Amino acid sequence: MVTHTGNKGTTVIRVPKASAWQPARVVSIREETRRVKTIRLAVSNWPGHLAGQHADVRLEAEDGYRAERSYSIASPPEVSPLELTVDRLDDGEVSPFLTGQLQPEDTIQLRGPIGGHFVWSALEPRHPLLLVGGGSGIVPLMCILRHRELSGSAVPAALLYSVRTREDVIYHNELTTLARNDPRFMLRITLTRNVEPGWSGAIGRIDLSGVQALLKDLGGVADSFVCGSADFVEVASALLLQAGQPLRTIRTERFGPTRTSRGRGGGDEGPTQPASVDSERTRQ
Repeated sequence: MVTHTGNKGTTVIRVPKASAWQPARVVSIREETRRVKTIRLAVSNWPGHLAGQHADVRLEAEDGYRAERSYSIASPPEVSPLELTVDRLDDGEVSPFLTGQLQPEDTIQLRGPIGGHFVWSALEPRHPLLLVGGGSGIVPLMCILRHRELSGSAVPAALLYSVRTREDVIYHNELTTLARNDPRFMLRITLTRNVEPGWSGAIGRIDLSGVQALLKDLGGVADSFVCGSADFVEVASALLLQAGQPLRTIRTERFGPTRTSRGRGGGDEGPTQPASVDSERTRQ
């Protein structure tokens, strides 16, 4: 990340230029849930990143077959090595390998950081921060929260996180600890199915009243970041608009359709680039 001060004392955030494809060595792998793992990577020529960006991962077989996917960066800009959190999709080509076969000291190909739209920096806060995530859409939002904490930002923040079951909550302990220790951070986790006895959080899908309550606690207009499946993002962003949030304050990132590269000398199709308030990428 490169910053400088403008003529009127404003801080300008420059998006780091993405690296070319390069080897990344697996330092460690830790389990987040039964389907999700965080992969810590040592990357020699990493240019730095902003909270909310992602990286491209490429696997290549001996016969030339290639598959590329994009994964959100989980580690904040202040920390190294780099961390990617990967949700295993049973019909995917890359995520089952990353979560089931990859081992420490293995090497994969990586490039990044990618994306300059779905980013937040503590150096240029404008409004309180509202994060809305569905499932593994929590990953870039967690990167933002970690950056906020490590930077010492006093910006009020809230996270509305929707998951299927309690066992599917990624970063559960870290999130609850943050909520307990930071009076400026509000956490609302809602389960959509298989609610077990003893669950004291919210139940059901996100709704207008829940969004309005968080916005009221934040004081009104917030910088909103929404990440999840396409359907989740459609619903969540519509709720934010219904709650009175200006379109310009809402940034979204949705998981896009799968693209597979069969690179026997042919070109690779990467994820689409952000446009307007929306960003789409692949992650299988």
